[in-house]
Amino acid sequence: MNHRKKMIGISAACLLAVPLTLSGCSLFGSENASAIDPPPAEVEAQMLQTAGGGEAGVFSSADGSAPDSTVAAAGTGESAAPTANETGALPASASVTEDGSGGPASPASKEEESRTAVYLQNDSGLLAPIALKLPGSGSADALKQSLEALVEGGAYAASLPQGFHGVLPAGTVIKNVSVDKGTAVVEFGGSFTDYRAADERKVLEAVAWTLTGEDGVSGVRLMLNGKNLTEMPLLKTPLDRPLTRSLGINLEKKGMTTNSSAVTVYFASVTPEGESYYVPVTRYVDPGHDLLQAAMQELIAGPDAGDGLESVLTSGTKLESVRKEQNGVVNVALTDDMFGDTDAVPAEFLESVVLTLSQNADDSLVQVRLNGKETVKGSDNVDYGQPVSAPQYINELAL
Repeated sequence: MNHRKKMIGISAACLLAVPLTLSGCSLFGSENASAIDPPPAEVEAQMLQTAGGGEAGVFSSADGSAPDSTVAAAGTGESAAPTANETGALPASASVTEDGSGGPASPASKEEESRTAVYLQNDSGLLAPIALKLPGSGSADALKQSLEALVEGGAYAASLPQGFHGVLPAGTVIKNVSVDKGTAVVEFGGSFTDYRAADERKVLEAVAWTLTGEDGVSGVRLMLNGKNLTEMPLLKTPLDRPLTRSLGINLEKKGMTTNSSAVTVYFASVTPEGESYYVPVTRYVDPGHDLLQAAMQELIAGPDAGDGLESVLTSGTKLESVRKEQNGVVNVALTDDMFGDTDAVPAEFLESVVLTLSQNADDSLVQVRLNGKETVKGSDNVDYGQPVSAPQYINELAL
């Protein structure tokens, strides 16, 4: 994720620029959501066996730099020269203890150091990445602080946007976070085992996705009061390998078989105050399908009814082609009769495409063609016809 940059919080006004008649319902009309069921035990075990097993997988963090020295970051309206360790993540073998001590922070701009991305639960029970300004974000204790933000009613509860809360039970203590050769080792204490059994997978997803969002962290191991956890305390979810993003997030049960492939797509939701934000959802697709094509088809299909999410694409969006070029850039060609030659396309339409394809292509840059046009201007003044990177930070919501 070295080349990613921050993105300004998405605008509900821009989202509503897509005529609601195309989808037949309000863009953010769904208010009730049903809980996402955990997968069957045999599939759960298979997924966790795969996680961290040495294969890159579609959810692994990218190791390489951007193929172009200066690229636009989706949603910023500007170009940025990528630099290593932009988020100020801990270097390999750095350690953070309960008193917050640790090695020096990695080089990062003041603006980037002021933010960290944590995966919080919304009122519908879904996890979403939220960009927070926590004291010391970007410093050596950033990983520890990001996990402390996941504690229900914890030290950072007042820093969370309305409608979001952590998934770790109240009283959970983050005793230590260390990083060695890309694996973060987290030692929990306190009331960690007091989570609800139904939330066991959600706890793993939130911890894994929060930590692997930082440079230098590709996997996560868990400890409890000085002992390695080989399985979770309640439902006995196996933890014999490091957790990675191949675990998935907000996992949907439909289409699940023991040999299914998985893709993650980005839909939209809205806060109680009316701010829109992105929510990642992992879906199973038939094995053998091109994962980028499958991801785009799932994005176009939209979210399930009653899950509290809405599609940012229109009902007229069609996929012409998508492929990853030899230079590492993902090219996607779409058609949509709604947009004319001179229309600015809502940034959220384009950002959801970039987020989805980048997530499923090892954080690759993404280049969009729309209705055969090579210049695709978004309402954020970014030309998505040029290679753009997925942003490091999304969902900067008001408190």
